Amino acid sequence: MICYDKLWITMEKRGISQYDLYMNYGIHRSLLDRLRHNKNIETFTLNKLCTILNCDLCDIAEYIPDETDTDQNL
Repeated sequence: MICYDKLWITMEKRGISQYDLYMNYGIHRSLLDRLRHNKNIETFTLNKLCTILNCDLCDIAEYIPDETDTDQNL
């Protein structure tokens, strides 16, 4: 599972709110909801967030293995 908990920490450090992402950077509210619930998002979005926050991917997302993540299920 990809977890976006680090995103919210990085946003706080940079002084950028969800409202700022929506109003100033065009990040739609439904996308913010997907991030809050650790749902799939496009790599384009990850790139855009890294650019906005001036950070690396590891500052906004991390991989957490689940029990269902096996070679057989891929």
